[in-house]
Amino acid sequence: MDLALLRTFVTVHRAGSFTRAAALLGLSQPAVTSQIRTLERQLGRPLFLRQARGVTPTTIGDELAHRAAPHLDALVGIAESELDDDSSSRTLYLAGPPEFTTERVLPALTRLNGDDGQGFTLRVSFGTAEETLEGLSCGRHDLAVSTTRPRGALLSATPLCDEEQVLVAAPRWAERIGADSVRLKGAPALEDLPVIDVHESLPFVSRYWASVFDCAPAATGTVIVPDLRAVLSCAIAGAGMAVLPRYLCAHPLEDGAVVTLLDPVVAPLRTYFLVVRTGTLALPHVARAHEWLQRAAAAWC
Repeated sequence: MDLALLRTFVTVHRAGSFTRAAALLGLSQPAVTSQIRTLERQLGRPLFLRQARGVTPTTIGDELAHRAAPHLDALVGIAESELDDDSSSRTLYLAGPPEFTTERVLPALTRLNGDDGQGFTLRVSFGTAEETLEGLSCGRHDLAVSTTRPRGALLSATPLCDEEQVLVAAPRWAERIGADSVRLKGAPALEDLPVIDVHESLPFVSRYWASVFDCAPAATGTVIVPDLRAVLSCAIAGAGMAVLPRYLCAHPLEDGAVVTLLDPVVAPLRTYFLVVRTGTLALPHVARAHEWLQRAAAAWC
């Protein structure tokens, strides 16, 4: 079987579209369509169901992708490492959530990158877990940082670190509800406080309430801003209470700009994963970044 046909097939499977696959491969759409039809004739089975927007793999298509993709990625890694001994010319396409990537991931990578004379060029994208994993599957990224562990065999995830969630507010709000009020009364003590979060669904506050108080928050969002760093700024300014990762608000807590409203016995945690396409750790620059981040994360916990 022609490996070029398999490579085209895997790219279409990841991209979910002949058009997107053609752009990734540097081919015309008719060429991609022709290669897929050739492979389907050789196998005697349809691999994709054509739809108005893209394609959906058949059962045999999914099975073939899960079996072939890791080996194809490994072969590409071997070929590229042999042809390109100077890994400093390689570009690493990284994706992840904006706050964690900015505050944790990029400082670690840029500090270590090139220390051993084997650096790489970085290109970074921000997005939600769904967006970054989709981009990774389609080949737009080499490495993703995600709070969601992907399913299936096309992507491989490694736990990176756990992030402690803390409930904070400006000191005046803590004084208003009284010391130990939340510990003694639970969620009802917080019902009159304004809420700051990143989305109308209150994802951070809702997860905290479910984990600590075993209920849903009664309040709606007073300030909704799609960046945790902006949420912190609003909390410092006195806009209300917020649930934030401890690493992000460590200095404001030390300075007294915000205070914790409750220190539960078991703090809610959120896990970050390093995710790659299965087999791509054979690529030296991807493997190096993966190793460096795991090493750096040991000091984050």
